[in-house]
Amino acid sequence: MDFLNQTQNAVSAGLHHTSKIISRLPDGTYHPLGRRFSIPAYPPPSAHILKREEVCALRKKLMSAVILYILIAVLFLPLLVTLLCGGFHREAPQSAELFGTEDLAPLPSELEEYVAGVVAAEMPASFPEEALKAQAVAARTYEVRQMRAAGSDSVLYDVGQAYADEAAQREKWGENYGQYAAKIRRAVRETAGEIMVYDGEPILAAFHAQSGGKTENAENVWDSPLPYLKSVDSAEDKAAPGYETEVSFSTKEVLQQLKTQGTPSQTAEKLSIEILSRTDAGYVSEVSAGGLKLTGRQLRETLGLRSANFTVEKQANSFVFRTYGYGHGAGMSQYGASYLAEKGLDYHEILNHYYTNVNFERLA
Repeated sequence: MDFLNQTQNAVSAGLHHTSKIISRLPDGTYHPLGRRFSIPAYPPPSAHILKREEVCALRKKLMSAVILYILIAVLFLPLLVTLLCGGFHREAPQSAELFGTEDLAPLPSELEEYVAGVVAAEMPASFPEEALKAQAVAARTYEVRQMRAAGSDSVLYDVGQAYADEAAQREKWGENYGQYAAKIRRAVRETAGEIMVYDGEPILAAFHAQSGGKTENAENVWDSPLPYLKSVDSAEDKAAPGYETEVSFSTKEVLQQLKTQGTPSQTAEKLSIEILSRTDAGYVSEVSAGGLKLTGRQLRETLGLRSANFTVEKQANSFVFRTYGYGHGAGMSQYGASYLAEKGLDYHEILNHYYTNVNFERLA
C-alpha cells in the first residue's frame, strides 16, 4: 500500500507534463490531456505470504539434498576411492580363504620351525610367496652348512641369521599374525628339506636386503672368491624403498670412530676422506680416511653405513654420505627376489639368478 499512497500523493500534489496538470477522475483513473491510464494496484499481502512459504519449502528441500550429499560423501566416497585404487589388495593382509588352519600346523622338524622363524625375521611377510620360498631355501641352506661345519645334528640359533619366535612374530604383526604366519609356514612347508649345493656341498647362501643395482662378488666382501657368488644384475633394487639415503657425521665423530681401525694421521680440522677405487658392481673397494687405508666394507662397518656403495662430501665441519642399497651386496637381494617373483619367476628361477650354477637337493 505504501507504493499506491506514494503514487497518489505524488499525483495529488500535482505532476506537470508540458505545463499541464494531471487530474484524477471519479472512477479512479488519471486523465492527462484527455487520455486515460490506470495505476496498477499493489499486490495484495497474501501474495507475499505465499512466496515466503514457497521459499521456505525450497530451502528445506535444498538443505535435505545437501545433507544427503554430505552423508554419501562421508560414508561412501572413501570406500569408492579405495576400491578404484585397489587399496584393499595393497594394504590388507592375505584373505582368510587363501590360508587355512592347516597352514599354521606344526612343521615336520625343529629345522623347519627354525627356518620359518628366520624367514619371518629376515623378509617382509607381504612379499610374494615365491620370494618367501626362495628365502626359506636360502635360510635352510645357510643353516645346514653351519651345522655341518660345527659337526652338529642340532639346530644352531646363533649363526648370523635373524630369528623370530612365535612371541616375536605376534608382537611384530599384531592382528595380522595369523595370516602372515600361515603364509610363511606354507612357503617353508612347500620347500621342506630343500637346499642349494655346489659340488655336492651346501653353499654359503648369503643374502642382503637390496643391492646397489648389481650384487657383489664374494671376494670383494670376504676376500675369498666363491664360484657361485658372482656379481649379477639386480637393477630392480633401484626402485626399492630406502634405496638411496643420506647421513652426515661431524668430523670429530668420524675421527673418533676411525681410531677403532688404527691411528689417524690427521686432526679433526684437517680430516679428509677420499674414495680410491670401486668394484665393477659400484661398491667402494678402497678408501683413504684420516690417513688410514681402509676397504669400503671397513669404513661402512666403522660408521654404520647402510652400504659400501656410497659417495662422500665434506661440508664445513661434517661429512655427508649418500648410500645406495642396503647390506653387503653378496648373494640374493631380497627386494630383487620380490620383484622377480612379481614378474612371474618361481623360487628356483630366482635362486638360480642370484646363485650361479647351483643345484637343488632334498635332505634325507
